[in-house]
Amino acid sequence: MSPLQILALLLALSTALNLAIAASLLARRSGAGVCQAILTGAGTAATGLGIYFAAVAAYR
Repeated sequence: MSPLQILALLLALSTALNLAIAASLLARRSGAGVCQAILTGAGTAATGLGIYFAAVAAYR
């Protein structure tokens, strides 16, 4: 992998983690339990990374 590809992957991971934390905090604040908030954040992170990898695959 080139340094640019590694940097893009790290950027995607950082974005997914930021989205996951925001979604879990929002879910927790709206009255969800801790487990439900964690699952919400994990689902958000997985969706974000899935969209990123789908976009990368479309350009190959």
